[in-house]
Amino acid sequence: MVKSLRQFVPMVANSAAFRTVVALLDRTGGERTNLLRVLTYHRVDDPQARPWLDPVLISAAPEVFEVQMKYLSANYQPVSVFDVLEAVERNDQVILPPRAVLVTFDDAYQDFQQHAWPVLKRCQIPVTLFVPTAFPDHPEHFFWWDRLFHALHATMKAEICTPICNLTIDTDLGRSQANLRLKNYIKSLPNEAAIGFVEDLEHQLDVSPQPNCVLGWDALRKLANEGVTLAPHTQTHPIMNHIPPSVMQTEAQGSFYDLQREIGETPPVFAYPSGFHNPEVVSAVRATGFKLAFTTERGINILGHADPLRLQRINVGAQTTIPILRAQLLAWSASLYPIGKKVFN
Repeated sequence: MVKSLRQFVPMVANSAAFRTVVALLDRTGGERTNLLRVLTYHRVDDPQARPWLDPVLISAAPEVFEVQMKYLSANYQPVSVFDVLEAVERNDQVILPPRAVLVTFDDAYQDFQQHAWPVLKRCQIPVTLFVPTAFPDHPEHFFWWDRLFHALHATMKAEICTPICNLTIDTDLGRSQANLRLKNYIKSLPNEAAIGFVEDLEHQLDVSPQPNCVLGWDALRKLANEGVTLAPHTQTHPIMNHIPPSVMQTEAQGSFYDLQREIGETPPVFAYPSGFHNPEVVSAVRATGFKLAFTTERGINILGHADPLRLQRINVGAQTTIPILRAQLLAWSASLYPIGKKVFN
């Protein structure tokens, strides 16, 4: 039933009737100044290019991403994170233009430099890249979701024993279902226990992790010199509300200092890893001096009303076609997400 719905929704969203309704809503207004749309991307790549990485993090294929950016360039007003900072800090003295949109990337995967940045540069679209600063030039550091995916797909074993239950992984469907169930379980654990669980799983499956695919400092410096804004995304990418308050501050402030040391000027802007946050996490981020922080709650922000340390974003995924993207960017949808919808990462 769920699978049928997932297949049905994109069919409806890409229909001629849906496109007509979205176009009508777009023309009938609701647009205003200081309305900020923030798009979240993770990877722009083909799944076959790096098959040991979890493909769920692929936001778009390279050719699809180019179509999306051309659409933004022609129909919206891309802004930089410095424009947003100024609008927040100076209140009514500085306002964002109508149809303002900010493009962000999380995790600093290598395919950003290979596929995403050339398109953004050609389209003259500002971008902010959130960097987990313990990962550059440290191939031994791994994102747990990539370790999990690789372990399940590289093993020769047909079954694994887990605290949830025994899981069969001898088919593509079995591995996919196990991956989803284990992700949800891992995200419920304290951070150190989560990492330990993945390590134990690799040992049980007799699989060693692949080197990470995060950009190194030389590549990041080159991108910064070409116009990419780099911003903190913690050091080790923990689930922030699963670590002690003192570590929350260390992770947030440490990533800021790492970027200052390696790159230079760094904006006081932060993205919560995997979007996880609570009042204690927000307080820790505020205490370290950040002025903006981005969640993964889905929605459009009305500056002046939105908490600048809980800004919502619109996640772009593999099924985000232009009609779907256009619908998510509609001004009237700013009131649809009072709580927001969580996405994986």
